[in-house]
Amino acid sequence: MKLNRFLSSTVVAATLLWTGAANAELYTFTLSGDYSASWQLDSEAIPDDFLEEVGIAYFDVVGTYTNAVSDVADLTFYNALEGGGLSIDDYAGSQVLLVTDGDQLYGGTEESPFFTAGTYALTEYEGTGTYTLTISAVPEPATYGMVLVGMGMVGAALRRRQGK
Repeated sequence: MKLNRFLSSTVVAATLLWTGAANAELYTFTLSGDYSASWQLDSEAIPDDFLEEVGIAYFDVVGTYTNAVSDVADLTFYNALEGGGLSIDDYAGSQVLLVTDGDQLYGGTEESPFFTAGTYALTEYEGTGTYTLTISAVPEPATYGMVLVGMGMVGAALRRRQGK
């Protein structure tokens, strides 16, 4: 009996160590309020342009952008010295869709930025619009694997107890 418990505990520990820690590398950005948009970026995506002492830019980001000609836009994230926030430019339509102020939405430096999940309040630059940007982690497949393994283990344990 004790040997079975020891072996079961060892298998559980080995499985958890084998799967490792799951890191959400893909983030979903959802902008709501007076303007809406959504897109995805890696949590540590390398910018297409480093705007020294201004911020970072990503070009041709696929997403859903209100009033855009296509589903591709250029995104600029401003640092705190520039008032934070972001701008969304419709490259295909040659128009600026939105420029906001608020918190700096990335951490690190312009050369090595990273995003953190959270909710941020933004305001329209030289306007009256208000917005909420939610950055949320998209779980990796390994996370789903760990959940399934855990559920299977709980199910097996319950089934084993019912059989006694």
